[in-house]
Amino acid sequence: MQEGISGKIANYFINSKLTILLMVALMIIGVYSSFLIPREEEPQIIIPMADVMVSYPGASPAEVESRVVKPLENILTNIKGVEHVHSMAMNGQAMLIVQFFVGQDIERSYVKLYDELMKHENMFQSGISKPIIKTRSIDDVPMLGLTLWSENYNDFQLRQIAEEVTSEIKKIADVSNTKVIGGRNRQLKIVLDKDKMSENNIDALSILQLIQANNSSSQSGSFVNNDREYLITTGKFLTSSEDVENLVVGVSKNMPVYLKQIASIEDGASSPVNYVSFGFGKTNGEYGKSKSEYPAVTISVAKVKGADAMKISEKIIAKTEALRQNLIPSDVHLEVTRNYGETASHKVSELLLHLGVAIVAVTILVMMAMGWRGGLVVFFSVPLTFALTLFSYYLLGYTLNRITLFALVFVVGIVVDDSIIIAENMHRHFKMKRLPFKQAAIFAINEVGNPTILATFTVIAAILPMAFVSGMMGPYMSPMPIGASIAMLLSLFVALTVTPYLGFHLLREKESQHDKEEAGLETSRLYKLYNKIERPFLENKKKRVFLLAGTVLLLLGSAAMFFTKSVVVKMLPFDNKNEFQVVIDMPEGTTLERTAAVTKEIAQYLSDNPAVVSYQNYVGTSAPITFNGLVRHYDLRGGSNMADIQVNLLHKEDRHLQSHDIAKEVRPDIQKIAKKYGANVKVIEVPPGPPVLSTLVAEIYGPDYEEQIKVANQVKSILESTSDIVDIDWMVEDNQTEYKLEVDKEKAMLNGIAPQQIVANLTYLLREYPVSNLYDERSNDNVSIVLSLDNKDKSTLQDIQNIKIKGNQSNMVSLSDLVHIKKDTLQKTVYRKDKKRVVYVTADMAGALESPVYAILGMDKKIQELKLPEGYKVNELYMGQPADESDFTVKWDGEWQVTLEVFRDLGAAFLIVIIIIYMLIVGWFKNFKTPIVMMTAIPLSLIGIVLGHWALGAFFTATSFIGMIALAGVMVRNSVLLIDFIEIRLHDGIPLKQAIIEAGAVRTTPILLTTGAVVIGASIILFDPIFQGLAISLVAGAIVSTILTLVVVPIIYYITEKKKWEKENITKEVESK
Repeated sequence: MQEGISGKIANYFINSKLTILLMVALMIIGVYSSFLIPREEEPQIIIPMADVMVSYPGASPAEVESRVVKPLENILTNIKGVEHVHSMAMNGQAMLIVQFFVGQDIERSYVKLYDELMKHENMFQSGISKPIIKTRSIDDVPMLGLTLWSENYNDFQLRQIAEEVTSEIKKIADVSNTKVIGGRNRQLKIVLDKDKMSENNIDALSILQLIQANNSSSQSGSFVNNDREYLITTGKFLTSSEDVENLVVGVSKNMPVYLKQIASIEDGASSPVNYVSFGFGKTNGEYGKSKSEYPAVTISVAKVKGADAMKISEKIIAKTEALRQNLIPSDVHLEVTRNYGETASHKVSELLLHLGVAIVAVTILVMMAMGWRGGLVVFFSVPLTFALTLFSYYLLGYTLNRITLFALVFVVGIVVDDSIIIAENMHRHFKMKRLPFKQAAIFAINEVGNPTILATFTVIAAILPMAFVSGMMGPYMSPMPIGASIAMLLSLFVALTVTPYLGFHLLREKESQHDKEEAGLETSRLYKLYNKIERPFLENKKKRVFLLAGTVLLLLGSAAMFFTKSVVVKMLPFDNKNEFQVVIDMPEGTTLERTAAVTKEIAQYLSDNPAVVSYQNYVGTSAPITFNGLVRHYDLRGGSNMADIQVNLLHKEDRHLQSHDIAKEVRPDIQKIAKKYGANVKVIEVPPGPPVLSTLVAEIYGPDYEEQIKVANQVKSILESTSDIVDIDWMVEDNQTEYKLEVDKEKAMLNGIAPQQIVANLTYLLREYPVSNLYDERSNDNVSIVLSLDNKDKSTLQDIQNIKIKGNQSNMVSLSDLVHIKKDTLQKTVYRKDKKRVVYVTADMAGALESPVYAILGMDKKIQELKLPEGYKVNELYMGQPADESDFTVKWDGEWQVTLEVFRDLGAAFLIVIIIIYMLIVGWFKNFKTPIVMMTAIPLSLIGIVLGHWALGAFFTATSFIGMIALAGVMVRNSVLLIDFIEIRLHDGIPLKQAIIEAGAVRTTPILLTTGAVVIGASIILFDPIFQGLAISLVAGAIVSTILTLVVVPIIYYITEKKKWEKENITKEVESK
């Protein structure tokens, strides 16, 4: 046999001392790399997104839309790389969310955004602020949450402690952003007495101006005297409540009027704008011993991009333990309510353990087939491959996360294949004793080396196209095919360099007459078995037809299972996390106290669940955001009608239910409580893949916004009446009453009062805006000075009308004499997407069919029956934006969009895979027909994949599809090895039927070993919720496809090649005569 490239490489390494050094060096590099690579739970999904915020005080949403939003949209959509611009025109402000295409360079995108806005910075009229840009990244999600709570301290005191703790945490390297949530700030509140102000002819605006005038200091310059320079500082800041009390704010009866004469000054906690509390769940030992909830403050900590979450969280926790000695009082408790560093470390350790188990299991499998020496050959080659792969991860800048490690677990069964095939063939040739050991080893490697190279490239060709999935799922998935492809290439390198060396030195020693006889007996037993199964099909045409017809029926039946919903298609199932959130929206106009009462009732119900360890209520503010919250902008949630509950569960090892099942279990009862109070409540879980606005999103476009809202309401009703759809909401606020105080300009001017005075007086008194700051060097936070009225002086509209304003003649005029009052309904926020007005309806899925695919397709008929204004029709869109707004359009988005994109791209990848594999095999076999025979193994794998999902009741997910594509490469690899050997035997002059039986007998062992390795490697991840689909595809698909490959593929080859080889044999016979 002519020496091929594999033989040449093996010949160099097979007896070289350098091989040992190479092995040691590679292992050291790999182990060292594993310590350098940062660890985190989720991959770094780059979300190229930025918020642009503009304020326009007093303007209605319609005015904000036309003056701010539309001009900005025109500018932003012109920026190259912008995919969508989502806009919100609210009362007095606008927010635009700029979403760039995934894969755009994040820094360049932000530079382009800043550049474009700076070019047009003077485009707005006076009264409109300059745009503020807030960039968003995955690192904005806090990886650590520390909650301080106490039986003896109130929220104001806890906040002061938290501020001190935060300033210490900020000193730790790689901490990027810290935020204190909850607790009242220190504030100097000036509570004005209306009557005393009126007596002294003073109003709020004049006090405000005097406070600001008295709170300044400046380095005014210097003077020189006696050849020496002296500096002068003029003025003095307000540093204490005494300074503020003693301010002279007016003159009455030739006597100064001090602020303390007309107001009471309170230096202490600000008015509550939120309530944060901490409570225990039933499982916690503290539950029942203590009262239900305690005031609390949460510190959320985010990390710098690329930093190791585990190391930072360990440092922070160690720091807080040290602070207990001198800063945190003994009766203030500190709970770690979120630690993504710990969960990342746990996940990485768990996956590394799975990896170890898979390697050992595969080694045992090889040992059973080839003895302990054969097992050792494989055992050494796998860690070497992974050591090199880890080094390549380090060079590529990847982190050790669930995706990059799953790539390794997923290929553990595939990377051993190269070593198994080469080691097994060396083992076989050593036993045959036809050649000296070295020549036998080289001959064995030559025999299978080249088809092994081809087979490896077919698997890489199968895996690599998945790296090009577009959309948000792309960056999430790409490390997997890239990591797996690198591992495959490196496994080939190891198989051609290290494996021949190990095989030559370990396998040849296993040599005795007894072994030789036993080996021959084993081979003949396999030969007899294969001959018994395969021979009847080769000899009998009817049996062949029956076998092929049965296989085709099985294939069609399994494909039909998708249409009968026996196997349900979904993007990704939920992972088993240790947390979920409950998001509460009360009707607009609800007070903070009312919202707190409803939140407490829901929290009390949750605390009785046996899986809940603890919970935190965030009323009037947002909980530390998760990946979902980042895209949904939950960090901007706030207001008296909003609340979040962060629910912390038992560790997954300590509970039998998955977090998703717990969320499904509590949802109906939470909804009952919510319904009682007219609240809208959503149970939010951490998304398994890229975060989206919601699982189901209906975007309603149309010619008229009021009509769009009516159509959206009907869509909402359809969702409510569809089974398995839960947590339905829409982005339309409830009606809220507002009183418009319109200034009578004539009366105002007659009294020497400018309308601006009235606006300023009321705004600063009722909204309690800071008018200035107290100068306190020791305070971590600004100590604001606010003006306020006593609660009894602002509880009714009449009280507000009684507020008096000072005219330019020092005359005091009641507000009721200066304004007309109109009762109105507050205008609702106008939402826009890509320059079109839109109304959003959102929902989630929970139930038997959790896939939005079936829900959306099932609602098609109901959507067409929507009641519309006369002359209009409704269109339904699944991808892209409507071309115009002349008719109503319901466009489906959310997880549906991502699912559609992912399956579309994976489908395209699969097609490319099949073409590449075909081209590779055609190039190798110089034949157009044989590759098609080999590739029949691909559809055969579908039978096992679908039946496996059906038997286990699992969703067919994106990871299932990945498994299916990867398996295509593995199964073709088996066909290549089988048919290559048939052709070797045919060229040796053996008849076709005999060549098929011999090839089957010789190749069954390595094929079963490689399949066994794939099955064992994949079965390790069978119980991971997200990657279960991938495991089922590989396990069930490999088992069924291997059996069918060994039986059906040779039969198809026989049918297609029979005439060709019969002709060749006749020609040879004629020539020999």
